[in-house]
Amino acid sequence: MTELLHSFHFLRPGWLLLVPLVVGVWWLWRRRCDPLRGWRAQMAPELLPALVVGRESSRAQPAHWALGAFLLACVASAGPAWRLEPDPLADDAAPLMILLKADASMEQPGPAPSRIERARLKIADLAEAWKGRALGLIAYAGTAHLVLPPTRDTALAVGMAAAIGPEVMPEPGDRLDLALREANRALRDGQRGGSVVVLADAVGTDLAALRAVEEETPFEVQFLAISDRDASQDDSLRSAARVLKAALVPISIEDQDVATIARRAARQVGALSEGRGGRWQEAGYWLVPLVGAGVLTSLCLERRHALDPGKAAGIGSA
Repeated sequence: MTELLHSFHFLRPGWLLLVPLVVGVWWLWRRRCDPLRGWRAQMAPELLPALVVGRESSRAQPAHWALGAFLLACVASAGPAWRLEPDPLADDAAPLMILLKADASMEQPGPAPSRIERARLKIADLAEAWKGRALGLIAYAGTAHLVLPPTRDTALAVGMAAAIGPEVMPEPGDRLDLALREANRALRDGQRGGSVVVLADAVGTDLAALRAVEEETPFEVQFLAISDRDASQDDSLRSAARVLKAALVPISIEDQDVATIARRAARQVGALSEGRGGRWQEAGYWLVPLVGAGVLTSLCLERRHALDPGKAAGIGSA
């Protein structure tokens, strides 16, 4: 709701200048058409209601409906808007980059399957949830390497992840900062924006290095915690997430974690595509039926009063 109020504006605000004019004309018209106009000038206001025959308020109903219809017409003509048109190429424009930690700690057996195998299974789930949209893959340990540039063939990411392990990495370690810089390069080179999800059991990167790379990272970062609920691992992930202003999603047996990551990444896609679109969706046409209903109601009430003059307000005889 706050975001909606912040974005709400009028595309043609000049039409709102007609609002005081409409109200002024309506008020003058009401005074001119007032059947008691002459009597109001001749007697005390507190005595007039006692002498009125008929319902004065019912006579005013058509005028009120007409005023509401014309005010709505002014608002509709002003072009209210609060949402940008989506980019039809949004799925291509904003890929999801997967950063997979491939250090020796990810091969600890723990409860089967191992952490690296659990990460591969989650990548397969992500590929399914992100099907038809661009997905990329980066592997990191002591170094970081672009394994797969963003591609809509998400099955490739699953196949590539199956071949990644500590044995194929040139150096052991935990250089998440290098992986983020590699992701920044891949996303910037494609000029498509996007978001990043890190699959790791812990973060051993110096927080100062992460703080430096955070200033260079314009993309949303998420963490999927591939851990065994070890306190020290969770603390390192939370600290890294806090420095990177990232969301931390705990791993789950079902697909709630993957669904959460995909949903947040999709929102980022929408925001980036809207930012490219540059055209606001006009919502004024939604008010047109209300304008028509107000005009028709006013005409119907006016006609009913014309056919039944006894309902009109007037001065009764002694």
